[in-house]
Amino acid sequence: MGLAAAHLITDVLKPASDSEASDIQPKFLCEVPDSSMSSPNTDKLAILIDADNAQASVIRDLLREVVQYGAAKIKRAYGDWTTPHLNSWRNTLQSLAIQPIQQCRYTSGKNATDSALIIDAMDLLHGGKIDGFCLVSSDSDFTPLATRIREAGLAVYGFGEKKTPSAFVAACDKFICTESFRAPVAKSAVVKRPLKPLLIAAITEAAREDGWASLSSVGSLVRKSTPLFDPRTYGCKKLGQLVRRESYLEVKALNGSANGHLDVRIKGK
Repeated sequence: MGLAAAHLITDVLKPASDSEASDIQPKFLCEVPDSSMSSPNTDKLAILIDADNAQASVIRDLLREVVQYGAAKIKRAYGDWTTPHLNSWRNTLQSLAIQPIQQCRYTSGKNATDSALIIDAMDLLHGGKIDGFCLVSSDSDFTPLATRIREAGLAVYGFGEKKTPSAFVAACDKFICTESFRAPVAKSAVVKRPLKPLLIAAITEAAREDGWASLSSVGSLVRKSTPLFDPRTYGCKKLGQLVRRESYLEVKALNGSANGHLDVRIKGK
């Protein structure tokens, strides 16, 4: 990195005032999740953000989503931080302890950011200290990377807009549309697949001899066949709420607890 670029990226990291320096800078340099965002899942995740292709406004909600899948041990955002179009990221980087990775554009029209992110991802993959990756981009160029990571046995969670090419979506274990983090009007723009065939197929495959299937198994099968599946798209926060709403399904809580694990089956089976 040149001297001028180094000064500019330092300015990105600089707090708004000296009184904030002791609070922001140390946390910023540590690749740890926010203390307010704890997770029951012990998987160690690397969140790699294509800042040229993602909106800073959704990152806080994105991190809240990530805690469902594991702990964010590494949070990096890639871009040419010397360019004005990334200025909107400044507060997000500081407040969420995301490390900016500088990548200069050596040639006009070429996306050097993608290459830097991919190289870092492969280094982390071979380092053996990460259990999964969160790739934040709507760019299909990351399809081979997602495929390679999954071949190595690690999980890939994709985050991008609904315009994301289907190849990248399919290459992820789960893909979350960032529109689901925004206002209800934007959520309605997310394309919904017919729900009944998805659930019936998954329940049929997961069902035991008595016709009942574990809801967790059903959810895994649905996400495997449809990485874009998200209960919020259908107006429910959780899959359990969604299946309870469907009149063609029966749902029961194991051990008689409403908060316990759920079983589900198709009525009449």
